[in-house]
Amino acid sequence: MKPNVLVIAGHDPSGGAGIHADIEAIHSLGGLASTLITGLTVQNSINVQGFALTDVDLLRRQARALLDDYQFSAVKIGMTGSPDIIRFIGEVLDELPGVPVVLDPVLAAEAGGSLGEASVPQALLNDIFPRSVLVTPNLPEARTLTGETDIDLCGEKLLASGCLSAVITGTHDDTDAVENHFFMRSGTRRWQWPRLPGSFHGSGCTLASACAAQLAQGRSLEGALDEAQHYVARCLQNAWQAGKGQLIPDRRG
Repeated sequence: MKPNVLVIAGHDPSGGAGIHADIEAIHSLGGLASTLITGLTVQNSINVQGFALTDVDLLRRQARALLDDYQFSAVKIGMTGSPDIIRFIGEVLDELPGVPVVLDPVLAAEAGGSLGEASVPQALLNDIFPRSVLVTPNLPEARTLTGETDIDLCGEKLLASGCLSAVITGTHDDTDAVENHFFMRSGTRRWQWPRLPGSFHGSGCTLASACAAQLAQGRSLEGALDEAQHYVARCLQNAWQAGKGQLIPDRRG
């Protein structure tokens, strides 16, 4: 039986990121993705031009229909967009005690362009971080969330917000290799990956969804992250040019 992952995220009409990426990654890794779409974006592989958020009452009705029917083995959260939607997500998580939550704190698109109101970072820190077993910010997001520039200080502050663990991805750093930093209460771990040419649309969504899919199948937190990174590496190695902007990961893995 396939584990069911509840995905709460935004829609990217270009098919590279957001709900598209989440569904493809989770299905590729043997899960079923049930989705609550927090907003519709105006974007392509080049940039984000705008977004419109989903009415919270509609989201609440959709969530009620799913929760009355399905059992979930993990939750993946991406674009939230507003404090009102974040409060709604908290209501949903209250009904899923013990279910692992993976938060990709999406604040902007990989290619640029805001995907949320200015008050979103603090609302995430207050309401969703303490409920998350893993948060997966890239380096710019980690710096925005913590006010720090040093990666280790970012990690310390993220853990202090209440999440069980955090991985800060190094794709936006200027190092020769991509270094992902994993922070746990028991210590830290680092992975290094070859820095591939070009830039990629939806790599962060892919990583977070892959982690959720692995957790849904009962893997340990560190094991889920390890497997998810290998999966993302394969997706990026086989990425292709769909438009005029960033490359699209091949999430068949």
